[in-house]
Amino acid sequence: MAATSGVGLSWRSSVSDRPASKSARRVSGHSSSLVKMAISVEKKPFTLEKSEETFNAAKNLMPGGVNSPVRAFKSVGGQPIVFDSVKGSKMWDIDGNEYIDYVGSWGPAIIGHADDKVNAALVEALKKGTSFGAPCVLENELAATVIDAVPSIEMVRFVNSGTEACMGVIRLARAFTGRSKILKFEGCYHGHADSFLVKAGSGVATLGLPDSPGVPSAAASLTLTAPYNDSAAVAALLELNRGEVAAIILEPVVGNAGFIPPAPGFLAELRRLTSEHGVLLIFDEVMTGFRLAYGGAQERFGVTPDLTTLGKVIGGGLPVGAYGGRRDIMEMVAPAGPVYQAGTLSGNPLAMTAGIETLRRLREPGSYEQLDRVTGELVKGLVEGGKAAGHEVCGGHVGGMFGFFFAEGPVANFEDAKKSDTAKFGRFHRGMLEEGVYLAPSQFEAGFTSLAHTAQDLEKTLEAAARVFHRI
Repeated sequence: MAATSGVGLSWRSSVSDRPASKSARRVSGHSSSLVKMAISVEKKPFTLEKSEETFNAAKNLMPGGVNSPVRAFKSVGGQPIVFDSVKGSKMWDIDGNEYIDYVGSWGPAIIGHADDKVNAALVEALKKGTSFGAPCVLENELAATVIDAVPSIEMVRFVNSGTEACMGVIRLARAFTGRSKILKFEGCYHGHADSFLVKAGSGVATLGLPDSPGVPSAAASLTLTAPYNDSAAVAALLELNRGEVAAIILEPVVGNAGFIPPAPGFLAELRRLTSEHGVLLIFDEVMTGFRLAYGGAQERFGVTPDLTTLGKVIGGGLPVGAYGGRRDIMEMVAPAGPVYQAGTLSGNPLAMTAGIETLRRLREPGSYEQLDRVTGELVKGLVEGGKAAGHEVCGGHVGGMFGFFFAEGPVANFEDAKKSDTAKFGRFHRGMLEEGVYLAPSQFEAGFTSLAHTAQDLEKTLEAAARVFHRI
């Protein structure tokens, strides 16, 4: 068996004499009665020989063999997958293995991979050029769409990544308030800028790295941290640093410490505290924007921040980011104001085209109801399946974003998340790969569904999970 690295078991080791798991349920459009776990599965042996060969070569060319740390599978063990193509809810690696995908390029593929309408629009845009380095009418169209959708945004600036958006918004917040400190939450990830690599989640948590090697202590000292869902800690920090904090930035639903939703009233209390202290409230909706609702988490939870960062979905799978908010704040951005920020590829016509087409699809009636229904059925089946097999499992979802932990739960913050059984998650992850299901390769990352996921996809996923839960 190639490249299992001792983590998980081959599909051939699935036990045919075990009883059917109660977690395998039929989903939307099907009976809600339990389905029997497959007794035997006929499929080709799972091999990653070409992926292994390619990845070994990559390690001599790129640090760790990857261009983003979590792709290296360090926290789940085994062999990273090298992919060849994607379509709809599926991915195919260079060894010819097919997977049902619950990563979705880390969120952008909300209508499914390689959507025909998006691709057709991109082909037409490509004929006009890949980058102008100058204004184009598509920027106006996507900007107007974003402003119309997101409650907090009256003006928007497009950039090329979520990290870039968060860097720009913090500089803007400091300039607007005349203050230097920011407050973030433990386990929340806002990109790899110096200010944010203090008690960060995502790949930093995944790899178990120190808080922020290479970040000057002077920069780190301007970042305050509090436990997520702990408004009392926030209140104490604001009082202790009265008049010094420019902004609070947070993921309104955490996705980079694993999936952690806000406790009832938490976001509203942050809004009250920031208003009381003259602090700007920033929602990092790079992950949640246009995913939890058309207007993002701020629409879903009814709390409007001062500034918002976006990415992922608004680029339809192409590199993109954005920050926006109140007009009086945004008019400080150059060239309207003195806060400098620029980008050669910002607002490029391909990303704008893909974003426009993706958001057009999301405006169709029933899109978010479908995402919520599919994701809820998936998480319910995973949690019930894990418990039926004797594991401690907890999980949840909001819209098309979900997560689960091998822990008794509930998980309310990063400290709770770190108590989960990450070794068991690694075995589960490898087992699901061998069953043809691709999950985020870290316990500390959220998962995503899309409008392309079918009832059959979910049924196969839950049946696969039932087998893996029993094997591990």
